Amino acid sequence: MARTRAQDYEAKREAILHKSAELFAQYGYSGTSITMIADACGASKALLYHYYPDKEAVLFDILSSHLEQLIAGAEKAIAAAPDGGRIYAMSASLLDAYKDADAEHQVQIANLKLLNSDRQEALRALERKLVTLLADAIAEEVPSVGRGPMLKPVTMSAFGMLNWQYLWFRDGKGLTRADYARLVTGLIMAGAEEAVRGMFAPEAKAADARPPEGKPAQPRSAPRRRTAPAAAEAPRATKARRPAE
Repeated sequence: MARTRAQDYEAKREAILHKSAELFAQYGYSGTSITMIADACGASKALLYHYYPDKEAVLFDILSSHLEQLIAGAEKAIAAAPDGGRIYAMSASLLDAYKDADAEHQVQIANLKLLNSDRQEALRALERKLVTLLADAIAEEVPSVGRGPMLKPVTMSAFGMLNWQYLWFRDGKGLTRADYARLVTGLIMAGAEEAVRGMFAPEAKAADARPPEGKPAQPRSAPRRRTAPAAAEAPRATKARRPAE
């Protein structure tokens, strides 16, 4: 007879995932054992195996749950955003979601590649969905970027600012998360437009062609004239020597 699930099964599963993420972030995936996870959860290894068959299944669930929560939050924020407010809404949503998930976020950045190829692809599909949400907002709200070749670089630059904030951001010190979301939005909306315009301006292209400061352009030397090989030159007249006596 199959063992029935306890009413608090999901709550316990989420607790296991969060504790595991903290251990993976602190000790690394390879440095964390099932025993360590069980001890951190105040459970036995047997109970842990009731939830997960192995450590890779734990890692996959950490990442899939984290990404699904990010997507759900972003979709909800974007749907409620006013016209012209989608970039800010998604930025604020992501930063808010990262608030209690720094460990999960670090594990996502560092450990996705440790999973087997099928699981990696399932997670990358979720990542692409998240990227598409922000890319669509940028394309709509930054006309100079639109759907052109700069959309991907600008979108990934935005994720760079948002995803790595955990390295320096501290709640209660300096900017709030909403402040930083506004800063990122401003840099993307105003900065991207200015940057894209500047990149393709004639003077920018001319500057690219100029040599670096302090290094004058080297004049092209005139091509050397080809001369006949020495062996082909006419022999010089030489004074005949007397044979040795």
